[in-house]
Amino acid sequence: MNTIFKKIILLFTLLVIGNVANAQLTLGQIQNQIPRDQNGINQFDVKKDSVEFKGLSVDLGAAFALQFQAIDQFNDQPATQTAPISGYRLNNLSNNLNLPTANMTIGAQLADGVRVNLDLYLASRHHHETWVKGGYLQIDKLDFIKEGFASDIMKYATIKIGQMENNYGDAHFRRSDNGNALMNPFVGNNIMDAFTTEPGIEVYYNRSGFVSMLGVTNSKLNQDVKEIKAGTPGQNTTISPTILAKVGFDKQLSDDLRVRLTGSLYHVSNSSGNLYASDRAGSRFYGVMTHDDYTGIAGPVSSNFDPTSNKDTGRFNPGFGNWATSFMVNPFVKYGGLELFGTLEFASGGNKRGDDATRKVNQYAGDVVYRFGNKENLYIGAKYNTVSGKLSNADANKININRFESSLGWFMTKNILTKLEYVNQNYKDFNITSGGNPNDLYGGKFKGLVFEAVISF
Repeated sequence: MNTIFKKIILLFTLLVIGNVANAQLTLGQIQNQIPRDQNGINQFDVKKDSVEFKGLSVDLGAAFALQFQAIDQFNDQPATQTAPISGYRLNNLSNNLNLPTANMTIGAQLADGVRVNLDLYLASRHHHETWVKGGYLQIDKLDFIKEGFASDIMKYATIKIGQMENNYGDAHFRRSDNGNALMNPFVGNNIMDAFTTEPGIEVYYNRSGFVSMLGVTNSKLNQDVKEIKAGTPGQNTTISPTILAKVGFDKQLSDDLRVRLTGSLYHVSNSSGNLYASDRAGSRFYGVMTHDDYTGIAGPVSSNFDPTSNKDTGRFNPGFGNWATSFMVNPFVKYGGLELFGTLEFASGGNKRGDDATRKVNQYAGDVVYRFGNKENLYIGAKYNTVSGKLSNADANKININRFESSLGWFMTKNILTKLEYVNQNYKDFNITSGGNPNDLYGGKFKGLVFEAVISF
């Protein structure tokens, strides 16, 4: 994979150099895209701009992130377990650097109002090798059909087609995406992290503050045509399309005041849904709530610290089966340098594969950020996030996870950001055992400091 990727980049570079020398293309003249620097903060929608098309233009960008983590973890498991269990304890986490992560973006303006975008993860917590996140074709004009075709509609409409980051909710515009962490004022994403990259089409219509999007995907992350066979009695063997929708408004009411409110839907009627399990890059809080080697109820149990295989530490995936529906409401207010952003999310789905009984999980998150200094290059922020609902055992009590984050940030330039964050996360009402062995999350808690440096261009 790495060898193939290097050859592709070499060929791409040679083509760019050759064409630039012959003045056949330009660099960076890309229409209607969200900036990758500080100017892209709080831009939630595709916006029409005035970049003039002057022929084929190539776009090349990258993002890098590195954290120094100093976090301690605890739980309420007794020091001495009932035989035959022995030697159980959580891992001791050292204060040190995490593996640096990196993204790359390759794009091109192919025609007036038509561009292509390819996103790659160069290195991530879950995959150390380079691999493709996704790509899409974005259409803002239909002049390739006929000059001026449907121009009155396309002044406000955009069409995106591809395997891409699907536009459910507004929270994913403020999350860290592997190395791309410039838009996130904090280090962590939401506990229940809504993010998926399913192939499909999204159609946008944004006009005079009105915001809307309707999309459909094939509900699959990995594409193939292999027959799906039932592994268990009653398991679904067909996958239905996923429906995505968003509606709302976004208005700059005065020089100082901007108000935005959107509601979003994700629904798949015949699949487990990928919404909370699709970030294959991995979470930010490495190794939290993991145990060391010990002797379990049925013999040796290995440590689950490995950051590659256990990539989602600190997150919660409701693990719905058979069907899934999620609603997200996102209010956003910016007054001068003060920002308030909220997430109210109501998720439901089949209890587990082969069991259509409804199970519900709700998430609430709110953050306050105050930006100040020259061109708002400094900020201070606080965020509270809570998740509650039932696990796949329908008879279980509701569990609750809550997290508090406070953050200081400094944009050294519009492309370089440093953050210092304090995080405190608690797990409540989890069973003392899981599969007969000690449950790491029983009375679980982690807290500490994380320093993160980000570069994006």
